[in-house]
Amino acid sequence: MSIPQIIGFVVILIIIAGIIGYSVRIVPQANTYVLERLGAYHSTWTTGLHFMIPFLDRISNKVSLKEIVRDFAPQPVITKDNVTMMIDTVVYLQIIDAKLFTYGVERPMNATENLTATTLRNIIGDLELDETLTSRDIINTKMRAILDEATDPWGIKVSRVEVKNIIPPHDIQESMEKQMRAEREKREKILNAEGEKSASILRAEGEKESTILRANAKKEAMIAEAEGEATAMERIFLAQANGVAMINNANPGKAFLTIKGFETLEKVADGQATKIIIPSNIQDISATLTSLVEVVKK
Repeated sequence: MSIPQIIGFVVILIIIAGIIGYSVRIVPQANTYVLERLGAYHSTWTTGLHFMIPFLDRISNKVSLKEIVRDFAPQPVITKDNVTMMIDTVVYLQIIDAKLFTYGVERPMNATENLTATTLRNIIGDLELDETLTSRDIINTKMRAILDEATDPWGIKVSRVEVKNIIPPHDIQESMEKQMRAEREKREKILNAEGEKSASILRAEGEKESTILRANAKKEAMIAEAEGEATAMERIFLAQANGVAMINNANPGKAFLTIKGFETLEKVADGQATKIIIPSNIQDISATLTSLVEVVKK
């Protein structure tokens, strides 16, 4: 085989390898290819090995089926009470139909961004400033529903929309900061007042309980003292009763009773009384004393 034949054979092999390489395509996972034949849509290739006819078929678009996160730039919007603010959004979307995504609209991502901006302006235009700042969940829900419905013809599904930042004008921010500062000071004063009130109540309750405890202690002391005095008097009376009983059991004579009478008379004479009544039988008593003295002498 001559050299020109060898060269021709190699060229033919290269051409065949190029045709095979062009005709055989492998679609990766989570991707789809849109195939055109003679300039018209032919089919959508999913994951796997595919073959195409050279010079007749071509891949029009390679589409990823993964969820896409698009962070759109801040958009100027005007609220219902004529306050202009900047709002940026984050849209989570996924391509579910590669054919519609390829042929449905020109530059679908830019179309989705513009649709997001116009939808956001329409929703914020129906809300006042305070409602805009406090109604993020409502805004997100409305935008997701509207965008999901509007992008269906483009083969796009919007799964979630989030309002990322709401930036009001500088003077509004200053007013809001002053209002927040005033609210914090108000809450601080309320907390201090409630703390002082609680402390006063606790002090009053403590004083009340202390007074009650002191009164109970004094009451118990008085009761104990009275019980002690009653017990002492009871014992005195009992001793006196026992003494009287013993005297009665001893059957005292007239002389003993006369002596006791004189002892009583002596106690009466030592007192502060200015008038002393002497019993009429004083002579009998004297006689009895004389007899007792004589007995003692003997």
